[in-house]
Amino acid sequence: MINILKNLEKTQWVYVLVSISFIVIQVWLDLKLPDYMSDITMLVQTEGSEMSEIIENGIYMLLCALGSMISSVVVGYFAARIAAGLARTLREKIFKKVMGFSMEEINNFSTDSLITRSTNDITQVQMVIAMGLQAMIKAPILAVWAILKISGKSWQWTAATAVAVAVLILMLTVLVIFALPKFKIIQTLTDNLNKVTRENLTGLRVVRAYNAEAYQDKKFEHANGELTSTYLFTNRMLAIINPTMTAIMSGISLAVYWIGSYLINEAAMPEKYPLFADMVVFTSYAMQIIMAFMLLAMIFIMVPRAEVAAKRINEVLDTKAKIQDGTQTEGIDTKEGEVEFRNVSFMYPDAGDNVLHNISFKAKKGETVAFIGATGSGKTTLVNLIPRFYDATEGEVYVSGRNVKEYTQEALHKKIGYVSQRAVLFSGDIKSNIAYGDIVYGNETMEIIEKAMEIAQGSEFVQKLDDGYDSRVAQGGTNYSGGQKQRMSIARAIARKPEIYIFDDSFSALDYKTDRVLRTALKRETKGVTSLIVAQRIGTIKDADQIIVLEDGAIVGKGTHRELMKNCDTYREIAYSQLSKEEADNE
Repeated sequence: MINILKNLEKTQWVYVLVSISFIVIQVWLDLKLPDYMSDITMLVQTEGSEMSEIIENGIYMLLCALGSMISSVVVGYFAARIAAGLARTLREKIFKKVMGFSMEEINNFSTDSLITRSTNDITQVQMVIAMGLQAMIKAPILAVWAILKISGKSWQWTAATAVAVAVLILMLTVLVIFALPKFKIIQTLTDNLNKVTRENLTGLRVVRAYNAEAYQDKKFEHANGELTSTYLFTNRMLAIINPTMTAIMSGISLAVYWIGSYLINEAAMPEKYPLFADMVVFTSYAMQIIMAFMLLAMIFIMVPRAEVAAKRINEVLDTKAKIQDGTQTEGIDTKEGEVEFRNVSFMYPDAGDNVLHNISFKAKKGETVAFIGATGSGKTTLVNLIPRFYDATEGEVYVSGRNVKEYTQEALHKKIGYVSQRAVLFSGDIKSNIAYGDIVYGNETMEIIEKAMEIAQGSEFVQKLDDGYDSRVAQGGTNYSGGQKQRMSIARAIARKPEIYIFDDSFSALDYKTDRVLRTALKRETKGVTSLIVAQRIGTIKDADQIIVLEDGAIVGKGTHRELMKNCDTYREIAYSQLSKEEADNE
């Protein structure tokens, strides 16, 4: 929790100091009230006392109460400002941190956990700052100050108060022992509930198609039941606080008056009035001490869960991304657009064996290099090493003549137009999805968007939409077909005007005619740009300048379609599985 507070800005630390000042004023005013009460008690019992003196002390009491209320409002205002500001800072830092994570760090935390950490966990910290700042600072000040006030009044009253405090401490100890471990479990169970909910929502079509609602309900009920039972346990433990506090406060009042009646009865007449006044004052101070420990009880309720949340937040903030920026922003001019792999091997984190083995090839500027192979042969993994979604375990990857590790990630990504295996669209409209990221075109924006969609063979379906390029895109592009989403994703890459295109099985949802027309237009309109294509269909890649055949993560064939048909058994098997022997041999 202390590490979290390091994220407070200078202004917020000033607010903390102001809050502490007003808390001290509030405590002083609260503890001043019993003094005036004592004076009024003595004046009422003393013959010859003036009514004006009683009214004067009463006015002072009212002013103390009003001042305490104003101080409390000021502290609440600044505490809310501090908590909201800290939550904003933490959300911003986590978002930026996660944006810099490689896929390895993302997978280590899981998407569901990262969502919980950036929402629910930060809310827990915000609550403990907003509500607990006053309690955490006020409680010890109030307790110590009140104890100093009552010291020396009567050892009997002091002993009764000490017993009440001991019972309070025992209750808090029980809470810490039994409830604290459950608070740690709650956040993990919240992650699990988010995971089940997210899976159900993102896979809703599949759930309905397979009539799996009952199965999903069972998964959700299990996750929800675990979280609910843990919450119930902790809340039952916390439920003992209010009745215990009420019993203690009633008991201490009863004890003070019972002891006071005994002391007053045994005292000589001149000492009876001061003892009665002390009893009234002691009762007020005893209540203040109990109130201080009640505030501490609030802290023990709030802080353990916030501590768990803070630890989870710090885990994200303290995680060092394994993929670090280089210093270069430009490649070597004479090798612009080149991609080269030199003896590259790759192993996924915690995997037992490499998924890529000693990969070497070169794609020159303007060439089209295609990758084909069975499912799981390593095609997608290979192209993911180019934009550094992962770093090669062994060997080196070069882009435009430089090792990809030498570039800043921003500069490297600017050189690449990437179309993922699964078409990803963002909520907004078609126009914003094509002109995405750091692309700024000024007045020419629409011309470039329309040109990109024309090359991607998407103009026709966009023109049929009522709002054209302003047509709404739902989250994930669920209101468009697979082929339409792929064409928009391809147009997004074209609009960027990169040096290198990476198409990761990006034509699979297109019919053969659209596939061929798109590739022809792409080759014509983007002449001089290097294209790397991952594909399953021979028809998509047969015209490539170089085709690389992968099997079990290793290159088993390299060449043109004709060359591979002659000398690569694996490629020939794939070709014959998709085309007739005559078609394959005559291509």
